[in-house]
Amino acid sequence: MEPQFWHERWAIDQIGFNQSEVNPYLATLWHELGVKPGERVFVPLCGKTIDMSWLVRQGLHVVGAELSEKAVKAYFSERNIVPRVEIQGAFTVYRDPNHEIWCGDYFALKPGDIGLCTAFYDRAALIALPPEMRWRYVEQLNRLLAEDSRGLLITLDYEQSRIPGPPFSVDEDEVQQLLSPEWRVKRVGEEDVLEQSPKFKQAGATWLMEYAYRLFRR
Repeated sequence: MEPQFWHERWAIDQIGFNQSEVNPYLATLWHELGVKPGERVFVPLCGKTIDMSWLVRQGLHVVGAELSEKAVKAYFSERNIVPRVEIQGAFTVYRDPNHEIWCGDYFALKPGDIGLCTAFYDRAALIALPPEMRWRYVEQLNRLLAEDSRGLLITLDYEQSRIPGPPFSVDEDEVQQLLSPEWRVKRVGEEDVLEQSPKFKQAGATWLMEYAYRLFRR
């Protein structure tokens, strides 16, 4: 996906991927990772997700990466937060005591940029990318995160021929292929969410599985 695609989606508020409530898997499964208050949690391709606020309420420091400046500004303004804004290389960084969101190209981040992140949360990043970009995404994630990291990954699996992405279908076999070289991957949640997804029903999808995976770095 070219950057312009996402800029256009945000410009016209075509952001169905943005949820109005905290993701249920995050609320019920995050504690299984053993992430302690004060740790830094990386949220790639974060948009303005409300899930970041939930993570902050757990006492964590959220480090996001997002291409759209409109999304980053909206996240802070919707919470009546006035962040410090700094230019660091190719990124504009928005900071307050609980967050820092790096606005720019995720693939241009360096480990020294985001500091020691020992956990990550991905609800809409991997499934936002076409197949040819997913290996790059995972390789970059591996470079950025600490050696003892753990994370929660949420994906969708459906008949890709029925409807074009994004979000794209990423089945469990692909999750294992992408992540198991560096991570111990365990599926810890699954639900058919087709009834909650009119777009997919109208396209003729007969199932839409949402999966949650718990990951610990090897």
